[in-house]
Amino acid sequence: MSKVNSRSASEARITNETKISVSICLDGSGVYEVDTGNGMFDHLLAQIARHGLIDLEVDAEGDSEVGWHHIVEDTAIVLGKAFREAVGDGAGIVRMGHTYTPLDEALVLTVVDYSGRGYAVIDAPLTESDLGGLPSDLIRHFMETFAREGGINLHVKVLAGMNNHHIAEACFKSLARSLKSALSYDPRQGDRIASTKGTIT
Repeated sequence: MSKVNSRSASEARITNETKISVSICLDGSGVYEVDTGNGMFDHLLAQIARHGLIDLEVDAEGDSEVGWHHIVEDTAIVLGKAFREAVGDGAGIVRMGHTYTPLDEALVLTVVDYSGRGYAVIDAPLTESDLGGLPSDLIRHFMETFAREGGINLHVKVLAGMNNHHIAEACFKSLARSLKSALSYDPRQGDRIASTKGTIT
């Protein structure tokens, strides 16, 4: 389909708290350049690229001296908007996808529906310990914000796990693979929208 080569987008957001820029290509090979100033957050975002086969560039800076909340939240906002722009009207896509992802003792199920209606249910119990300087509660906040801005119905359920790093990384890997499935093209769909309404925007 001709749309495959055009599923790219760039978005930016500048506030008094952060300066964020994101570029994505949904039909890439998983190459990435990510710099948020937080090594663990960089590592998690890289999973979206590598396991979703999405080319990704993220440059984020901000008031990290007051914590990582603003940078994580605003990155999720900009990334979600970039996804929404790149997907466009969603013609021809499978629309839904799910993935079970293990990482040692951790096991995560993620289900995605690119419905145009951002909503998230994140069942990911994490302890209070930091993930390399990244507060664990920001995993949930990132997922919820990304889903809202991207127009994605997202369910994440941690089925097993004890190590925060393993749980968080499995969540992002599972999200990436579910997105790859949901946003892939169904040749039988042609240019039609996978909805009886005729639209998912």
